[in-house]
Amino acid sequence: MSGFANGWERPLLNTKPLGMQRELLQIVAMLTMLIDHMGVVWFPEQWGLRIIGRISFPLYAFGIVQGYLHSGDVKGYIRRIGLLALISELPFIMAFNIWKVNVIGTFFICIMTLYLLDRFGSKIGKTLVLCASTAILIWIPADYGLYALLLILIYRYVSSNLSVPLHFLLNMYYWLSEGVLYQHFSLISTAWLAFGTKLEMRISVPRWLWLSFYPAHLALLVIVKMLVF
Repeated sequence: MSGFANGWERPLLNTKPLGMQRELLQIVAMLTMLIDHMGVVWFPEQWGLRIIGRISFPLYAFGIVQGYLHSGDVKGYIRRIGLLALISELPFIMAFNIWKVNVIGTFFICIMTLYLLDRFGSKIGKTLVLCASTAILIWIPADYGLYALLLILIYRYVSSNLSVPLHFLLNMYYWLSEGVLYQHFSLISTAWLAFGTKLEMRISVPRWLWLSFYPAHLALLVIVKMLVF
């Protein structure tokens, strides 16, 4: 009972979801994202692949915020996210045939928002930062856009037990604004992060694989599509 009560008091990132087993989170995020993008690029009629892929985005968002909070060099972390966004843009455009900022670029804007919120002590300063970030994500075509920022703010500042209902409301907004009903399946990830128990697994994910997976898997999907489909 005390653990449940603590969930109302502590932000999600201050609890220990999955026993903070980062590697398991990374593996699930990468695999479900790959399945999702295989559906988009190769099998657009297979909606089941898109549903599985809903698990991925919240895990990536959570991992991005976790990396920001626990990085020994925050500015270096932000630079790496920015560089990864630049590297990923061409594979993103070629894979999905759309002209917008890829999701890593969206994460870069979100992380900059967190950084500036931490830098400004006044409520006016924080309000201006949030207004500016919101305007940017509404104005520029960015993957997940404002949805990404709001979810990251939930993971950064909201307690575990409130994170699920707030994520549900966020998915309702996404459904009404984007017409994507199956986004509700992403709640599985937030519930897992908030209430999941530690799984005793000895696994390791090389840092280079985690950092390079997004642009690399998009490039591979494009190459296979050009050769086979």
